[in-house]
Amino acid sequence: MPLQLGPVGHLGISVHDPQKSARWWIKMLNMTRRFSFPGGVVVGNDHVDIVLHKGKPHPEVLHHISFHVRGMRELRAALVELQRKHVELEDPGDEIGPEGPGSKNMGLWFQDPDGYRWELSVLATRKRKSRAKRKRG
Repeated sequence: MPLQLGPVGHLGISVHDPQKSARWWIKMLNMTRRFSFPGGVVVGNDHVDIVLHKGKPHPEVLHHISFHVRGMRELRAALVELQRKHVELEDPGDEIGPEGPGSKNMGLWFQDPDGYRWELSVLATRKRKSRAKRKRG
């Protein structure tokens, strides 16, 4: 049986101050404090937990991580909330755009206080062929 990865359970990053980082995640991204452990804090929601380890941040080794939102309405609402909370956004004035050249997926990018890059994205929906075209083709 071939290996098939499931949803991400948690991810861990090194941060300067786990308590301070946890407060940022809770305030800015509506995460919940799960628990603390020696040298770290875990924050999360129904979809993912983020383990904040005390250490030297290395955002350069993790290009970015993307979290999906349900649709463009949610992405635009997230943008408004992030702006209201003064989160450092990329592309000021044109924050929402294609994930990359030629991509139909849309996203916005921001950084946390330790310099890690995060994305909120909406996957492009595939256009379905009309029933008449499917019968002909």
